[in-house]
Amino acid sequence: MNKIKILQLLSRVWNGPQNVLTGKQAEEKMTTLLRNKFPKAELIEVCDVSGGCGAMFEINVIAPEFKGLNTVKQHRIINEVLKEEIKDMHGIRIHTAIPDS
Repeated sequence: MNKIKILQLLSRVWNGPQNVLTGKQAEEKMTTLLRNKFPKAELIEVCDVSGGCGAMFEINVIAPEFKGLNTVKQHRIINEVLKEEIKDMHGIRIHTAIPDS
């Protein structure tokens, strides 16, 4: 490999993934995806807890669609809906629940 190609490769690695949404844009996109999956949700919150860089998110969903599902299955649904977005994250915290009424 010549020096230019090595520098280009290192530059891409150093700068992280390209075309990754961060902060509010990522929060809005994930909220929309979750709202489409859970139209009856009582609460959908997506919060960038990494200081705005988009590396770590906390997600809260309270939806009747979770009725009859254990916590692991509820979280798997969230993971499936957000699988493309999760690829570029460092971490994700998921909280799910069924509405009281």
